[in-house]
Amino acid sequence: MSQTSFDIQQAAVIGAGTMGRGIVMCLANAGVSVHWVDTNPQMLEQALATVAETYAHNVRQGRIDQAEADARLARVSAAADYAEIRNADLVIEAVYENLELKQKIFRELDGLLKPQALLASNTSALDIDAIAAATKRPEQVLGLHFFSPAHIMKLLEIVRGAQTSQAALDAALILGKRLGKVSVVSGNCHGFIGNRMLHPYVLEARKMLLEGAYPQQVDAALQGFGFAMGPFRMYDVVGIDLEWRARELAGKGQDAPEIQVDNRLCEMGRFGQKSGNGYYHYEPGSRQAEHDPEVDALVLRVSEGLGFQRREIGPEEILERCLLALVNEGAKILQEGIAESAHDIDLVYLNGYGFPADKGGPMAWADQQGLADIHQRLLALETRQGEQWKPARLIGELAAQGKGFADR
Repeated sequence: MSQTSFDIQQAAVIGAGTMGRGIVMCLANAGVSVHWVDTNPQMLEQALATVAETYAHNVRQGRIDQAEADARLARVSAAADYAEIRNADLVIEAVYENLELKQKIFRELDGLLKPQALLASNTSALDIDAIAAATKRPEQVLGLHFFSPAHIMKLLEIVRGAQTSQAALDAALILGKRLGKVSVVSGNCHGFIGNRMLHPYVLEARKMLLEGAYPQQVDAALQGFGFAMGPFRMYDVVGIDLEWRARELAGKGQDAPEIQVDNRLCEMGRFGQKSGNGYYHYEPGSRQAEHDPEVDALVLRVSEGLGFQRREIGPEEILERCLLALVNEGAKILQEGIAESAHDIDLVYLNGYGFPADKGGPMAWADQQGLADIHQRLLALETRQGEQWKPARLIGELAAQGKGFADR
């Protein structure tokens, strides 16, 4: 394709689950007409009704008027199959996280769509290059990772594959602006910027449950620092069962000690807010997370059963381990060129993960501490807890020059 620019007027969305619904509303709200496809016609019908109800609710709340609600709804139409979306300028796939399924969809779309159409996946972690490889147009394939709920959350991670063209990236950035998103370009790696950093952060939180802390304590420390919510409340909101089901499907990875509390909760049907119980208890119709002594007892049983000698863990240690895990992974992401700047990493954490705005983001926070100080603290953790705390090479280099992440 010698195409220099893409004009996105007509979009299509594949998948009528929660993410698909939010993405469709994002597009319709910004004046883009959308064809919507799902292999399950009932699901699509329900999804269209949900979108209509969301707009009606917005009218009742006085956020938009009836004419605007009607105009938005008129931009959305159900499509019976892929043949009906062959003229789309952009197709966003939003089915569940399964690489083979996504590759199959992209292969079919590639054979059907006009040559200048862009293909995007709303994956939160999967390999964009492996998805692009299923097509004959890898330069027109990219990731558009929306955050849930997609029509409300500001962040959009735009993932460039190894072969994604600059023109395709530019089109995605223009679209992001049109959708009113804070768009950050990420390289292709497992979890991209946000979820890749979330992994070690959550891992530390889970390890501390086994070592002596309780969910409410961990969350209280991080919320005290200014996070919108701690990791366990966050899991209750998104659903503890998502990762559990993914592990079940993969048929592996259920043995690690740090996920045993999650596994027990899921086996008890405690999936989080949606089921009324997770790490916390929720009264019917309420989103208020209430401390549940039953969960503390479960944490105690699991950790003692695994042979842990529990000890007091204070808020200082909780903050130290969770924050430094974020910063060290962020430094690796910078070092590898996955993120273009420390500022981009901060934008992801401020707009997608509830990092306290007054602290400027994890990398800005680390710069305020001084990287020499951060380096020493990581070395101390490495001595105490092992090599997973080995400081990223970049931290040592910048610290030695008296520089911060922002100076890179």
